[in-house]
Amino acid sequence: MPRRLLIARIACGWMLIAAPAAAGELLGPEGVILYADPNALTARDVTAAFFKAAPGQRIDFSGRTLRDLDLSGLDFGRANLTGADLFGTDLTSANLAGVDLSGGNLNRTTVIKTDFSGANLVGANILRPSVSTSLDYDITESPKFAGADMRNVRMTAKMVGADFRGANLTRANLGPHEPRADISSMPNSVYKSCDFSGAIMTDVDLNRAVLTFSRFVGADLRRADLSYTDMSKVDLSGADLTGADLTSANLDGANLAGVRGLETVRGRNTILNFDRSQR
Repeated sequence: MPRRLLIARIACGWMLIAAPAAAGELLGPEGVILYADPNALTARDVTAAFFKAAPGQRIDFSGRTLRDLDLSGLDFGRANLTGADLFGTDLTSANLAGVDLSGGNLNRTTVIKTDFSGANLVGANILRPSVSTSLDYDITESPKFAGADMRNVRMTAKMVGADFRGANLTRANLGPHEPRADISSMPNSVYKSCDFSGAIMTDVDLNRAVLTFSRFVGADLRRADLSYTDMSKVDLSGADLTGADLTSANLDGANLAGVRGLETVRGRNTILNFDRSQR
């Protein structure tokens, strides 16, 4: 039987003794006890839950651990994933439209062609997901977040052509991953050629993000932190920039037609290539 190390009291002090491993315990090197996560599921557990569910039954994965699983292609339409841990999970081509993922951990997930349209992602973490099968970042492989509730979401990513139309990104933090301490190869977020048209982005943090060729047509960007962003060729037509911070933002070739609140932006005198924008 496997043995474990326990501390026992003896007359002259304390000592380590060997004892059988208890149920649910795993033993690591030198008898160190490793506890299995009682909330952890396997890919088989997840697919079996869908297979066994009665028609219309809501499947509850809230608070469960689904780390590093291959769940590609699954339809989660009837699932509750509130607070679920999906770290490193492959969600390629999965359907998560309208699913509740609020407070979830989606760090390092693979979201190639994943549909989050209308999903509840309030307070979720999506740090450095994989969004493409190659370094060329094929737009057709980008995830969809159209109409999603992404308030207070934390996202550091490199995305090309992702769909955020009509999403609620109020107070979302889409900027760099703590640049003063980050030793990763991608300290800045990239949302190139993405579509944020009609999105609610009040108080959003996009500090130092690369936003080239993206669309913010009619977006609500009041009080947004757009400082040090690269907004070259960005379409901001009809957007509301009231109180936004544009300190050292690059607006080379940006379309500012019909932009509201431009006279109220902070850092206006530091904007790069403001004279080269379209107004």
